[in-house]
Amino acid sequence: MKLAIAQINCVLGDLTGNSAKILLYAEQARLLGAELILTPELSLCGYPPEDLLLRAGFFKSCAQALNELAQKISGIAVIVGHPHEVDGKRYNAASLLKDGCVVATYCKHFLPNYAVFDEERYFARGVTPCVFELAGIRFGINICADVWEPEAASLARNAGAQVLLVLNASPYAMQKQESRYKTLRQRIAETGLSVVYANMVGGQDELVFDGGSFAMDRAGAITAQGSVFSEELFFMELSADAQPSGDVALMPELEESIYRALCLGLTDYIGKNGFSGVLLGLSGGIDSALTLAIAVDALGADKVHAVMMPSPYTAQISLDDSREMIKILGVQYDEFSIEPIMQGYLATLHASFAGRAADTTEENLQARIRGNLLMALSNKLGSLVLTTGNKSEVSVGYATLYGDMAGGFSVLKDVGKMLVYRLARYRNTLGYVIPKRIITRAPSAELRPDQTDQDNLPPYEVLDGIMECYVEKNLPIAEIIACGYLEADVRRVVRLIQSSEYKRRQSAVGVRITERGYGKDWRYPITVRYQDSF
Repeated sequence: MKLAIAQINCVLGDLTGNSAKILLYAEQARLLGAELILTPELSLCGYPPEDLLLRAGFFKSCAQALNELAQKISGIAVIVGHPHEVDGKRYNAASLLKDGCVVATYCKHFLPNYAVFDEERYFARGVTPCVFELAGIRFGINICADVWEPEAASLARNAGAQVLLVLNASPYAMQKQESRYKTLRQRIAETGLSVVYANMVGGQDELVFDGGSFAMDRAGAITAQGSVFSEELFFMELSADAQPSGDVALMPELEESIYRALCLGLTDYIGKNGFSGVLLGLSGGIDSALTLAIAVDALGADKVHAVMMPSPYTAQISLDDSREMIKILGVQYDEFSIEPIMQGYLATLHASFAGRAADTTEENLQARIRGNLLMALSNKLGSLVLTTGNKSEVSVGYATLYGDMAGGFSVLKDVGKMLVYRLARYRNTLGYVIPKRIITRAPSAELRPDQTDQDNLPPYEVLDGIMECYVEKNLPIAEIIACGYLEADVRRVVRLIQSSEYKRRQSAVGVRITERGYGKDWRYPITVRYQDSF
């Protein structure tokens, strides 16, 4: 038999639109000979619905949409993910729709409650398997986290399943696809089942779902695989002994996958929220240059507006490099000198500042003037401001509240500084857009004469390494030092990370690409006296 996967980009809460898309893909699959089509986890409503799931009306609307969709299904069996309420309990469910009816419903057994997931807040656990037969093949259903533990797959096997169908809304993180392969091979080794794994694609707030749906035979070999970061209707054949086979798309290298995740996250945040375009401040530095390149690739040059706001400390090469990049990309561009505004602020504050030496106050003032100008343009033009800071700087507070942190979306929020350079070099392999000098010159905020970032911070390769150990791997201080870092550097960076939480809490949402970004999976208190000692 022929089986299809609808690797779709759902819009959260758009029950009408999501239903129409599922129906469209089902009809296309039917016309091309498929007897069964599998959609992602919670495909009817989108994922994650979060506190919409606390509203009784949401479940009623989802139930109505599911029944209306079922009545339109004919000539093909469709498995749809949806919220489900029965006897006062609420479940993350998947239903088999066939011949105008809801034939069977499976409720997710294992509810993830870690990282960005908090499903125990919303759902009850299912306890029974769901196995159905079609074209002489017996299929079992699991949902996402079910396959990260052995029990649910084993229950399906014990109930007679030959093929395990897995609906997923598994968000992207670096090397995540390899983790999925490893996990599914464990389930296959335990159960002897072949597996069809359907994953969602698209951006939802900080999350990006990367697709990459695939099938494995009973030996754990990848026998079919879809593309990543794009919607598609993906087909495979199941043999009489329930072995899947189809085309196998190649997976991209790491830099390409990260870059495409950032582009997709930005595209969907802007598109799904109805913004007309984006604004960003250019500095002549690597972060704003990479952000600009991603914005143009994601949205098109006609939806991107860049603004250069030089101060007396802005180097001429920063202006020259920014103008070169603008010329290459062809985006709308403005230049505003902030020196007159700076002088006006300093004149106003002169009496209050009298007798006090210049310090970071005057530096932050420049950043906040730029933030005000960008927000004024945003209000007037209706475009969203992109912040351009990276994870390394935001980790240690090397960013100005209401200044360079001002904006509505942070493309590089989860991208460390050294990775910024790697992505910039990768982007230039696709076509030269980022001037070489931006990549090779020492990074500087250019808020005082002859300033470089390393005046205030450890070298970025050191900072990034410590940050990765402490934030992403959650290692204790002693283990970070044992990785080869100086104790003084480790304690300094950890202290800065801890003391900067009040800033990060106010930062814009941004794309998550690691297993622990500064979003839902980072929940540190602001007011706290504990300091790591070990």
